[in-house]
Amino acid sequence: MRKEILRSVKRIVIKIGSQVLTDGDGALDMAVLGRICADISVLRERGLQVLVVTSGAIAAGRSELGLTEKPRTIPHKQAAAAIGQTRLMHAYEEALAPHGLKPAQVLLTSEDLTSRQRFLNARATLDALLGFGIIPVINENDTVVVDEIKFGDNDNLSALVTNVAEAQLLLILTDIEGFYSADPRTNADAELVPLVKIITREVERAAGGSGSAVGTGGMATKVAAARKAGKNGVATIIIPGKSEGIIAAALRGDKVGTLFLPSGEGVNRRKHWIAYTLKPAGRIFVDDGARDVLLKKGKSLLPSGVAKVEGSFERGASVRICGLEGREFARGLSDYSSAEIAGLAGKKSSEIEAILGYYYGDVIVHRDNLVIL
Repeated sequence: MRKEILRSVKRIVIKIGSQVLTDGDGALDMAVLGRICADISVLRERGLQVLVVTSGAIAAGRSELGLTEKPRTIPHKQAAAAIGQTRLMHAYEEALAPHGLKPAQVLLTSEDLTSRQRFLNARATLDALLGFGIIPVINENDTVVVDEIKFGDNDNLSALVTNVAEAQLLLILTDIEGFYSADPRTNADAELVPLVKIITREVERAAGGSGSAVGTGGMATKVAAARKAGKNGVATIIIPGKSEGIIAAALRGDKVGTLFLPSGEGVNRRKHWIAYTLKPAGRIFVDDGARDVLLKKGKSLLPSGVAKVEGSFERGASVRICGLEGREFARGLSDYSSAEIAGLAGKKSSEIEAILGYYYGDVIVHRDNLVIL
């Protein structure tokens, strides 16, 4: 199965976590980075295009600032990132140079991807770099980012980059062998799971746990990234990043780490952008009848199915669509503002103009702008 999936792969996103890139003291581990870049050169020789989503800037800058532990305040994190990012890119330059490869720094915030125009600009830039044979090295712009525009972690960013770059595979390098049935650090009975066909609630529960002292994400964020990539029709392999030759082994189809299969054919890239890149500004609660129509018949959301609205947002905003119990089952772009929806809840489409005094259309969320999660 692995070899069959890998046969069609031409473009790969490799996510490298801080815990892989750093040694026991939290400093950059050049030996590990050198092995990773050697594997990247093997992939390039095979004609594959590679993008790297890297962590490690804050870890690299920590020692330069004389900090003995992970910085806690935003100014300290941003200061560490500012000095560490230059160290990190220099390290990539040194590690790729023996293989005749060059890196290009690409720093992003979520605002760069939530704007459709900037999203498309980012795609064009990545395409151009790959066309020149350059390795894009992508990181969150920690120097300027604030909580409102954070991706959350680089696992999430890597899943979004698979959509931006139109990649066919996501490789996540971590500090354990792959996904386990339970946390192997605390449970001696935990077993490595080589294949995950569907990400169920049981899988998500098994992935519970926080990140390391130098990273921000644990296995839960990696499974979430695999889910998002899978919705785009992209398979994910989680592998032990410090092992020599591990990337090349994974791309040969060797049974290393854990393979997460994509979920069906995946949504189109615009709907993936709506579902996973945009940050929802509010929630629309719908009755059971509307929920069934959306889930089973692929229809648009009408005002008659709306029970209530939560949050404050304008027309065109991303919104969560939830059942009466509050569980989100879909996401979409709203054709009306939260204030307008509050006045239209439970009403017929034919009443919209009489209630508001104007009319944008019959639906609250059109099916073309709605994604079932």
